[in-house]
Amino acid sequence: MADETDNTEDQKTDTAEIPEADPEIQETVMDAMMGKSKEGAGYNIDAMLNVGLNVQVVLGKTRMPISALLKLSRGSIIELDKRIGEPVDIVINDRLVARGDLVKLDEERVGVSLIEIVKDYVSEK
Repeated sequence: MADETDNTEDQKTDTAEIPEADPEIQETVMDAMMGKSKEGAGYNIDAMLNVGLNVQVVLGKTRMPISALLKLSRGSIIELDKRIGEPVDIVINDRLVARGDLVKLDEERVGVSLIEIVKDYVSEK
């Protein structure tokens, strides 16, 4: 029983706190997925709210032949398809969900400020 308590505490320290967005500004990703407005009732998805998803922030992409890949070493520079200042892509389980700007959180951390929720992510009912 003590092991279960310790495991729960470890899980809490492993997850970073996510600051809440201003609810009056825009719809949330969940609102877009559920196709509901702030006033409307949605589906009961409480059972799925603790399911872990793979979230990636993609700075850019490139394609290179294996021969070039094998020549990479410390200090090599890989040119990406995006320019400085362009929004980064937020990808969840291999699907583009949103775009955002990189922001500095403190001296050693970086975050993403969402600027667009991609509507193509939401499947039609």
